[in-house]
Amino acid sequence: MSAPREWIPAGAASIAAAVRERTVSATDIVRESFDRAVAVKAGADGLNCILSSDRDASLRAAESHPVGGALAGVPVVLKDNIATTTLTTSCGSKILEGYISPYNATVATKLHQAGAILVGKANMDEFAMGSSTEFSAFGPARNPLDTSRVPGGSSGGSAAAVAAGLAPIALGSETGGSVRQPAAFCGIVGVKPTYGLISRFGLVAFASSLDNIGVFGRTVDDSALAMQVLAGDDTTHDATSAPRPAPTYRTDSRDLTGLVIGKPREYFPESLPALMREQCDRAIDALKARGATFRDVSLPHTDLALPVYYIIAPAECSANLARFDGVRYGMRIDGDGLRGMYEATRSKGFGAEVTRRILLGTYVLSAGYFDAYYRKAMEVRALITKDFTDVWASGVHALFTPTTASPAFHIGAISDPYEMYLCDLFTVSANLAEVPAMSLPIGRVQGLPVGGQVIAPKFGEVNMFRVAYALESELGAEAHR
Repeated sequence: MSAPREWIPAGAASIAAAVRERTVSATDIVRESFDRAVAVKAGADGLNCILSSDRDASLRAAESHPVGGALAGVPVVLKDNIATTTLTTSCGSKILEGYISPYNATVATKLHQAGAILVGKANMDEFAMGSSTEFSAFGPARNPLDTSRVPGGSSGGSAAAVAAGLAPIALGSETGGSVRQPAAFCGIVGVKPTYGLISRFGLVAFASSLDNIGVFGRTVDDSALAMQVLAGDDTTHDATSAPRPAPTYRTDSRDLTGLVIGKPREYFPESLPALMREQCDRAIDALKARGATFRDVSLPHTDLALPVYYIIAPAECSANLARFDGVRYGMRIDGDGLRGMYEATRSKGFGAEVTRRILLGTYVLSAGYFDAYYRKAMEVRALITKDFTDVWASGVHALFTPTTASPAFHIGAISDPYEMYLCDLFTVSANLAEVPAMSLPIGRVQGLPVGGQVIAPKFGEVNMFRVAYALESELGAEAHR
């Protein structure tokens, strides 16, 4: 069998169906993925979106794998903080350069069982701390739509791999928007599930109460199919896993009659650029055309979300990254005694942004400051969560907002850390409230893609995907113009 070109853009469901029906072989699909990687220069000399891959191993896996499964023969890319036994898990850091995990993450196991073929591990901001993938120890990833611009972060390599056509599905991680923001910048779909819906076992922790494994897809259907494979109970490995079965997220319906969608005024400030607002208004009109009713709503504590996030996340990062000390795994640099080895290893192993966040987190957890900062931030987090709960209680089924305030920016354009943190302005609240959210393309501004965000109540992914399918169907090719 010979694979016609353009199988990967056809989508995950079409690939899997063709492999199951033996219209095409999984090996041909994998070859197409690696050929595409060469064509777009996915490595360090080009997009720099893939940190490690093994063409021969992927082809062997495709040859030996059964043809059944929901993702039979589908190439997938994993962010490099998701543990695999076959490729390195460096977390984009020198301190874990070359590290091979002794076990697979639950999501890697589920993808394998569904017939997917791992074709690469993706570049990322070091330990998932960043909004542009410029903070990778292995160099910045580039946006395949404009290589002078960032693909977003911290899961920028995964987003770039999907946008460049290497795979229809990739996985990233989300702590404050690290799937949705890159999806918006790269013109693809990105999903952050409800906290606990997808197992975090095998995800290298950044901030444990905020971390999620998320999904990238070329289309809404690609991401829905991946979500169906990955969601579900894994309490034997992950204490935060929700003990509930995953519903069906894929749907043929595009009718939103009876659905009430909220438009939060805090996400449409006067400072939102007019061209971004126009694209959002067009998306709202498209959803109304499918039968949805819109209602103005308020999430009054939204302006506190960023400062709360940048207290909680660094505090948890400080605790989680204490394990990287040169004793058990990863880089070790000898020093004057045990303390000297700790200092030398961590000073040389961690980059500037990771060091900055560890120091900030250690400070807010220190004696005399814990109550003033961390405890207070957790109290405000509860208020942010209540804002969402109150909106859902008023009869709203979902929210629609912009994903970002602007399209992708140029590499090197933002040097101020605070300005970089503002990239998470519209995304961090969903992580703090543990609700599902997704970004999908709604149009272009000055030739660059922009994303619209759909947010739903906890475990409300069914309605979230219902809205996304309808919006994608109504906008059609216009969303990618």
